[in-house]
Amino acid sequence: MRIVISGASGLIGSALVPALEAVGHDVVRLVRAPTMAGTEDGAFWDPAAGSLDPEVIKGFDAVINLNGRSIGEGRWSSAVKEALRSSRLDSTRTLAGAIRSSEHPPGVLINASAVGYYGDRGDEILVESSPIGEGFLAELSRDWEKAALSARSERTRVAVVRLGVVVARGGALGKMLTPFKLGLGGPIGSGRQFWPWIGIEDVCGIIGFLLAHNEIEGPVNAVAPQELRCSAFARTLGRVLHRPAVMPMPAFAVRLALGEMAESLLLASQRVRPRVLERHGYAFRRPSLDGAIRAALSS
Repeated sequence: MRIVISGASGLIGSALVPALEAVGHDVVRLVRAPTMAGTEDGAFWDPAAGSLDPEVIKGFDAVINLNGRSIGEGRWSSAVKEALRSSRLDSTRTLAGAIRSSEHPPGVLINASAVGYYGDRGDEILVESSPIGEGFLAELSRDWEKAALSARSERTRVAVVRLGVVVARGGALGKMLTPFKLGLGGPIGSGRQFWPWIGIEDVCGIIGFLLAHNEIEGPVNAVAPQELRCSAFARTLGRVLHRPAVMPMPAFAVRLALGEMAESLLLASQRVRPRVLERHGYAFRRPSLDGAIRAALSS
C-alpha cells in the first residue's frame, strides 16, 4: 500500500514506519520543515495553519495520524492543556479536510486516540461501545475522534485507535526505569486501579491489521488482553528488572507533584478490553506484560 503518515518521528511512528516498510508498504512522512519536504518520502504540511495540499494525499491508499504532544511531560497548566488540544485537533482537522477535498481520497484514515476517553471508571468493564467518561482527557479524546470521523465517506473509512499505556523503550516505561532500577519502584496510590497497556509491537501489528481489514471502522481499543492493576504492573516491572517493587507512592504525594495529570494518568482506573480486535481475530504478539517489557528493553 501507499501510506501517508504524520507523527512519524514520535514514540509510535519511529517503530511503525520501519515495520510498514519491512512488509513492502511505501510510506511518505508529513513534515513541518520545508527543507525536509519534496523528497521521495517526505511531504510538507503546516497543521497549525491548517495547511495541507490535497494533492499530497491524492492516490494514496491510507493515511495514519499519530500527531499529538505527549500528555505525560509535566503538570497540566492552562497553556499545556491548550497545547495538548491544538497539537491533536489542528493536525486531525487538517488531514480530515484534505481527505474530504481530495478527488481521489484514501480508502482509510487510521487516527490515534486514547483510553482516556473512558475517564476514571473503577472496576467497570469498558469496551468500544461504552459511554464517554468525565474529565479533560475524556473531552479531548472525544473531540479528537470527532475531528477524525469527519473524514468518513463512502470512499474513506475511519478507525480511531484508543491506545493504552504504550510499553516501549521510551515513553511511560522509560520514565519508570530509573526509580525501579534504584529499588524505589512500587504501586501508585492504592495500586488497585487498572492500567490498560499495549506493547509497541502490537501497536504496529494492530495498525497493520486495521489497514488490511476493510470491515473495521470506528473506535478500536488498542490494549493487551491481560488486565492488570497498577500493583501487578509494578511487580511485573520489578521482576523483569530483578528489583523490589514495594515502595508505594501515596496518592496525595502524586497529586501534590503532578496535579490533575496524576489524577487522570496515574490514579484513574480503566478496565478496558480489546473487544473489536478479539472479535475480528487479531493475534496479539505480546499478550503478557512480562514479554512486552522484555521485548522493549531488548530493542
